[in-house]
Amino acid sequence: MESARCTHTEKLEDIPNIGKSIAADLRGIGVLIPQQLLEHEPLELYLKLGGPMGKRHDPCVLYTFMAARHYMQSGEKLSWWKFTEQGKKLLQSSSPST
Repeated sequence: MESARCTHTEKLEDIPNIGKSIAADLRGIGVLIPQQLLEHEPLELYLKLGGPMGKRHDPCVLYTFMAARHYMQSGEKLSWWKFTEQGKKLLQSSSPST
């Protein structure tokens, strides 16, 4: 059985679904080590990227953050697309009503 938290993960790129580009994006908003993912909600990080990047990212970035946080919390490796439905609900609930 995998540990409750992944404390052994040293680099952002060691997290499943996180490659060089997403790791660079995370570093750009102040997430320098994997354990810092546990200090932030995935939606918060996703929305924060819009500031320095000047645009809203593809929703799959949110799903990737959700998968990464899940991995850090549980040790379970899941593909980012497993978080699509949950992520769509988060985005919908965070959008201002028109």
